[in-house]
Amino acid sequence: MFKYIEDFEEGAVSNSPAVTVTETHVVTYTWVSGDTNPMHTDEEIATRSPIGRRIAHGTLGMSIATGLSARMGQLDGTAIAALGVDEWKFLLPIFIGDTVRLRTTIVSARPTSKPDRGVLVRRMELLNQRDEVVQTGLMTTMVRTRANPVPRDQK
Repeated sequence: MFKYIEDFEEGAVSNSPAVTVTETHVVTYTWVSGDTNPMHTDEEIATRSPIGRRIAHGTLGMSIATGLSARMGQLDGTAIAALGVDEWKFLLPIFIGDTVRLRTTIVSARPTSKPDRGVLVRRMELLNQRDEVVQTGLMTTMVRTRANPVPRDQK
């Protein structure tokens, strides 16, 4: 269920469903991004690296985080625009076969000077199947207020 800016409470924590990162994710992301770094595409080279095996692209993890956020449904129809990503850190590698989920914590939710919108800041934490935080950062989104309701055909 979607939320307006007024519905978000500072400190509230939510969790997404999980997704397993597959070979298809990595190959498709390589094609879309053009990033053919051997750490993502060449098992032999990756095996000889300090990490010891192929890893998913860091920005693929970030993209998965945004997709998991969308699956949570909180901003379906109420998000107006992404405003920024700050302090994003790649803490641990994501391996093909890892299952990740997103934990969000509301940092702030405030109306703006325009009555139809507000600004939402969330701490995003992408966790693997061992509950290790593999990526984290802040995402800022412009969100509708109740003064700017979701059109009836979008509910």
